[in-house]
Amino acid sequence: RSGLRSLAARAKATAAPAARRRMSSSAHDDAHETAKWEKITYAGIVTCTLLAAYNLSKGHPHFDEPPAYPYLHIRNKEFPWGPDGLFENKHH
Repeated sequence: RSGLRSLAARAKATAAPAARRRMSSSAHDDAHETAKWEKITYAGIVTCTLLAAYNLSKGHPHFDEPPAYPYLHIRNKEFPWGPDGLFENKHH
């Protein structure tokens, strides 16, 4: 009996390992999908860059200054740095 067991153990050890089952796809399909999405990503990057360059090159419209309504800048006392607010650029 022990000879039979050792023979079976040796046969099991030298036997080829069972093939790994792939359920729904193979490695080739995965590589193909990866390559496809890499190309789509690069095409998207180029497209977005070109659209951004086009939109930024057109410029933007400049509007006239709004009317100077007297009630918008009521000052009860002058600021320490001058008559205008800190971020106002008025030409006196």
